[in-house]
Amino acid sequence: MSTRNTRSRRSRPVRLGPRSIAALALVSAVGVAALMWPFLAPPESAVIAHSQDAPWFFACLLVLLVAVVGATISESGLGPKAVAMLGVLAATGAALRPIGAGTAGLEPMFFLMVLSGRVLGPGFGFVLGSVTMFASALLTGGVGPWMPFQMLAMGWFTMGAGLLPDRDRLRGRGELLLLSAYGFPAAFAYGVVTNLAGWTFMKGQASSIAFSADSPVSVNLARFVAYCLATSLGWDLGRAVTTVVLTLFLGPVILRALRRATRRAAFESPVTFDAPAR
Repeated sequence: MSTRNTRSRRSRPVRLGPRSIAALALVSAVGVAALMWPFLAPPESAVIAHSQDAPWFFACLLVLLVAVVGATISESGLGPKAVAMLGVLAATGAALRPIGAGTAGLEPMFFLMVLSGRVLGPGFGFVLGSVTMFASALLTGGVGPWMPFQMLAMGWFTMGAGLLPDRDRLRGRGELLLLSAYGFPAAFAYGVVTNLAGWTFMKGQASSIAFSADSPVSVNLARFVAYCLATSLGWDLGRAVTTVVLTLFLGPVILRALRRATRRAAFESPVTFDAPAR
């Protein structure tokens, strides 16, 4: 048995079919609606009247949609090799998260997600980020109504790294700088997304920064900014700095290892059987 590939021995991202792309777009659209509804619905809207129910409804729906995405991607050609790599990377990321838990946002799992998304592509990156956060929640006991939003945010975070340009040409210090330039603001963006998921639950606990169903969008936006500054700025900064430092120092080794594993796995190379010698 031999694996034939007439192209150069470059690592190639896992490609997705139209159904997988459509499913990813659907999950993302529902996620945006679930997170942004406080700024989209007017004060007199019926959605506001059920503001405490909406996050739970969207949380359940997101879990189902992420499961659909995983099933659709598996139908698009993710074979045993890709599934095995997904499991190894997700387990590694989940194991890395508790290392810095509770210590100024030092979360080393984020740099691994950046590097994995860069090598394996946006579709694989989205699934990897979501599965990693799910495994991490089970490992750390962080299961709750916020978990689907964390899975979605991590999926977007990892997918974004796979969408960065010059994947095949850029190498060395230039690539590390590009990944660092992405990882720093993306780490803050992850914090903003997860803050949106929990902000509406604190109604009445801190009147000056809590969501107010009777206030206009501009007031709630100012309250949300104050909420982020008061509750998560230091944590997000620690996460961003950790991501950049680990990317610069460990990135070359991890990128080489991921690319070597991807080449050897040859996800898209057809497996054929040679005729027996006579």
